[in-house]
Amino acid sequence: MTLITSLTRGLGQSEIMRIWGRVLSIDQTTLRIGGLNALACVGDGVEIEVAGGDKPSIFGEIVAFTEANCIIYAFDRLTGVRIGDRAKLVSFAHTHPNNSWLGNMIDARGNLADGLPAEKGPIPLKVDAPAPPAALRRGFGTRMASGMNAFDTFLPLCRGQRIGLFAAPGVGKSSLIASLANRAEADVVVVALIGERGREVRAFFHHELSDDVRERTVLFAATSDQAAPLKRRAAMTAMCAAEHFRDQGKHVLLLFDSLTRYADAHREIALAGGEPASLRAYPPSTFQMLSSLVERAGPGIEDDGPAGSGDITAVFTVLAAGGDMDEPIPDAVRGFLDGHVILDRAIAERGRFPAIDILRSASRALPGAASQEENDILRDARTLLGAYRDGEIMVKAGLYEAGSDPTLDLAVNRFAALDEFISQESDTPENAFAALRNIIATGNPAADETAQTAPTE
Repeated sequence: MTLITSLTRGLGQSEIMRIWGRVLSIDQTTLRIGGLNALACVGDGVEIEVAGGDKPSIFGEIVAFTEANCIIYAFDRLTGVRIGDRAKLVSFAHTHPNNSWLGNMIDARGNLADGLPAEKGPIPLKVDAPAPPAALRRGFGTRMASGMNAFDTFLPLCRGQRIGLFAAPGVGKSSLIASLANRAEADVVVVALIGERGREVRAFFHHELSDDVRERTVLFAATSDQAAPLKRRAAMTAMCAAEHFRDQGKHVLLLFDSLTRYADAHREIALAGGEPASLRAYPPSTFQMLSSLVERAGPGIEDDGPAGSGDITAVFTVLAAGGDMDEPIPDAVRGFLDGHVILDRAIAERGRFPAIDILRSASRALPGAASQEENDILRDARTLLGAYRDGEIMVKAGLYEAGSDPTLDLAVNRFAALDEFISQESDTPENAFAALRNIIATGNPAADETAQTAPTE
């Protein structure tokens, strides 16, 4: 608990209003405030009275201290701010999730789409809360039906699992998370759009989500034009909301787009606070911030009571510039998550969606999420896909002679059906596996049905 939060609880609002400082210097996005060092903490908020601007006040977040003053990263442009303007401490340490948030879009400032403040719940939650104790957490829950063959077979998603969707921009990440929101099994859906284009926020909520899903969804957004602290706060508030519903015993599906933009926002804040740059200009604290956020999602604690009995199944998107998975953020995030799904531009360009590269993707729910028979089917399917990938250039160039490699012959025969299977919808994982088994056996997913209806002697 920060000192300003303690003071807020212990004093009346009129007394808190007397905790003031003064603007000492102004930069492009930061200010230095004097007079607050004895009371303020990193992460506290500051409201600056703007005497010469269009807005009556500007908010910011304390990101660092010097011996004489504190450094503020502003939420808005600093137009009109003057040396000597008064700055008041405010508490940003907590948020107040409420069940009434469902069916609404909420910004980083806690306002609804119409600009009015969202209703606050009775229990404050710390924005940067720690993850549940590792020793008390459950393992993965049951396998979820996703409505898509790729996830119901090759890349199973279990309750409480955390996976990443890795791709360059424009390869279908947003469409894929919308499909998961509409089809995956969950009591509540929490969507975080961090650094997204403003046009797409409303389009996602009102056009990508079905009516019944929208009613049990809360969407948090901080668009690309907003300041880094707002992006970071929107991300953390979304996680708080997911924890709020988890603690009610609900299964929460968290769709977070994207971890890369969250990391970029933290990089801006940390560099403004004086932290030295490291790999690709990301300061060392970036990776700790990423792991701390990701670890808050996942299974709840092992408890038969209502507290902690729910789970947060999370899907995080990760932007990989040029599809390079060895960039610092994609490379680090793969180690935090329980699976990675790689979307490939070449697959998208030939028109197959979702553009998942099955061979480069993995789910850490396997082999436990599938039966022995299902794991055997997946092994055979991956063998055929791998054989086709390795021999594709020779086959298309006419350099391969049929009969030279029986596995490649089979892979060439089955590839079109396997590729189509990956793009298809699914009703249940069991039926998806049955279709995959038939493709491997015959190349025709309807063969099993034909065989069952054929007369027997």
